[in-house]
Amino acid sequence: MTLQIIAGAQWGDEGKGRIVDWFAASADYAARYNGGDNAGHTVTVGSQVYKMHLVPSGIIHPQVTAVLGNGMVVNPRTLLDEMDMLRRAGVEVSPRRLRLSCFAHLITPAHRALDSALEAARGKGSIGTTGRGIGPAYTDKASRRGLRAGDMLATDFCERIGDHVAETNRTLGLLGAPLLDPAPVCDEYRQYAAALKDYVTDTSLELDAALRAGKTVLAEGAQGTLLDIDFGTYPFVTSSNTTAPGALIGLGLGLNAAAGARVVGVVKAFQTRVGSGPFPTEVGGALAERLRGSGAHPWDEYGTTTGRPRRVGWLDGVLLRYAVRINGISELAVTKLDILSGLETLRLCVAYEAGGRRFEDLERGPAALETFQPVYEELPGWQEDVSACRRWDDLPPAARAYLERIAALCGAPVRLVSVGAEREQMIAVA
Repeated sequence: MTLQIIAGAQWGDEGKGRIVDWFAASADYAARYNGGDNAGHTVTVGSQVYKMHLVPSGIIHPQVTAVLGNGMVVNPRTLLDEMDMLRRAGVEVSPRRLRLSCFAHLITPAHRALDSALEAARGKGSIGTTGRGIGPAYTDKASRRGLRAGDMLATDFCERIGDHVAETNRTLGLLGAPLLDPAPVCDEYRQYAAALKDYVTDTSLELDAALRAGKTVLAEGAQGTLLDIDFGTYPFVTSSNTTAPGALIGLGLGLNAAAGARVVGVVKAFQTRVGSGPFPTEVGGALAERLRGSGAHPWDEYGTTTGRPRRVGWLDGVLLRYAVRINGISELAVTKLDILSGLETLRLCVAYEAGGRRFEDLERGPAALETFQPVYEELPGWQEDVSACRRWDDLPPAARAYLERIAALCGAPVRLVSVGAEREQMIAVA
């Protein structure tokens, strides 16, 4: 059996979509194991840019069966819109190629309304959610009152939707937010159920059978390690397990599936995050604008889902070393190396300082990062344009030295390097 797990090693937005696309070329299944449409993966093939929020980006490859796993929360409207977008782009989307776990939870307008009302109620203490109902949907799941994709096959599905809206309205009323009319929600979700019923199945059973048959399953994570509900910068995190071990629970796979699994950690050549929360290596001014880009291109540092400008900074080796440990990362895929071309000097955070002490590892995880100051190591930059490089030896010596220092700092080898947004702008490192 062959399980390959692609996990973000930072705060998400690491460029996982194109790394998944690279590995999906030789995979049989591509399966998302967490999150909802608060995530966004972008793949560029020639002039075609695919922006996907729910469907695994591996579906672009014709031999791949795409799976939305049980660990996800799914907005049916978003899913159907995305399926239509892919069809218009010439991608086959049918029950033969796309599966939706019967155990995945559904997001409704009630969840979205509650998300907005709760964020407004937090005031200055808001955590910067996308407002897409992700947190409330996971809350309902944990509270054992959620709606699952399998419920769309039940004869009383509309009654369940009505009860769900009525329950949410009680909370909205306490928050002073507008209430929802359950009737149009029921009508809307009846249509979604009819459109998606042939896609709903027990994906855990199918993926287990695929692995036993020797097929390759590519597990695709959303967001990144530092947004993990348990191991991220809590409370500025998402509502699911974003780390590689979450792939087993999020896809319904047993521990035997992890034997010999390949765990690829995706990391930008610098650091970014969207929303609130601590960011020790954050920079501002002209350097921030230089790293972020203008927003004129799909690969600039603006959220695929929110469109918000990302906060940017130098690569944080302390957090990367933490991510390698928490995920069990066996190799790194470094993206956006080309963005650093032209900088005279690069800075790399190798440790933290606080209270007169030096910390090379986090003693209590990343929840209190605001108390630390980064300790930087400076490395020479390079002036050459690396976007045409296709072999390790094509890279400037300073670029190779930077990548080698990253690998030494975190204890995982660099095996892939992205030098541009196009599919072929990738360097495989032996």
